[in-house]
Amino acid sequence: MLEMIAILLLYQLMGEVLVVFFQWPLPGPVLGMALLFLTLLLKGSIPPSLEQVSRGLLENLSLLFVPAGVGVMTHLALLDKHWTALTFALVLSTVTTLGITGWTMQWLMRRQDQSETGS
Repeated sequence: MLEMIAILLLYQLMGEVLVVFFQWPLPGPVLGMALLFLTLLLKGSIPPSLEQVSRGLLENLSLLFVPAGVGVMTHLALLDKHWTALTFALVLSTVTTLGITGWTMQWLMRRQDQSETGS
């Protein structure tokens, strides 16, 4: 189990290093997660121990939001100063995410219908 946590942290570190080295405007953990995803796709399966560790992290995901909540509370003055820009960004990102998710779902459903009909 400890080995799998180390592997997850290693992928996060690889993402951070690549982002800093190439100066990409992307969070390092997101790139690390994408690298892990590609590795698992190439491997073709998820090791049971990695699945167990991931499940444990997901079950306690709400605890990971505590530091973010504390950060928001300590920067209330900034939120008050920039509330219009933040509101615009939140609304725009939500609408964009819903649109892309809906489009992706429709695309996948059409693809599934085509595969079921044999076309």
